[in-house]
Amino acid sequence: MQPRIMVLYYSMFGNTFSMAKAVCEGIVEVGGKAILRTVPELLPESVIEGDERIKKARRMQKDVGVAKLVELEDIDGIILGSPTRFGNMCAQLRNFLDQTGQLWMKGALVDKPAGVFCCTASLHGGQETTLISMMFTLIHHGAIIMGVPYSVKELLETQRGGTPYGPTAVAGELADQPPTKMDLKIARELGKRVTRIARKFLK
Repeated sequence: MQPRIMVLYYSMFGNTFSMAKAVCEGIVEVGGKAILRTVPELLPESVIEGDERIKKARRMQKDVGVAKLVELEDIDGIILGSPTRFGNMCAQLRNFLDQTGQLWMKGALVDKPAGVFCCTASLHGGQETTLISMMFTLIHHGAIIMGVPYSVKELLETQRGGTPYGPTAVAGELADQPPTKMDLKIARELGKRVTRIARKFLK
């Protein structure tokens, strides 16, 4: 059976998008189906039009569909990704998750494996708190949280991103430092792990 894993994220400048694509690569590598989705934008159009970096990132993501709540009823696992906003997930992802009450009532994500990843501006800019902030909602939904085990050797070698709570990357104050090869490797490993566990639940 092919597990259907949704990678649900938001990315203003494209760095979290890069991480999301790596997670999807890991899902596909072990035989899963990756469903890449973003969440609705909350920024005013005037803000977007006034920032070339945001416009460039929007063009990069033009082929990514915006998630519909009903899609979360037909998945075997979910992985959330967000940039950090003062040590928390971004408003765009929080807003979408706040609309999942009906899914919670149905138990749509109960016993579904789940993971999280994020990008921050600096090394101590709230990576782990942001990851945990996303976990709270998943726990309330009854999902089973998957981290990154230390059998992934890059966790012991990384100098910038990557935690046992989930993959991370340091994008810099201007968001102009893309995830490193090591960051992306850890992200792929999370995608693999969630997919492997999801497949066991399908048997």
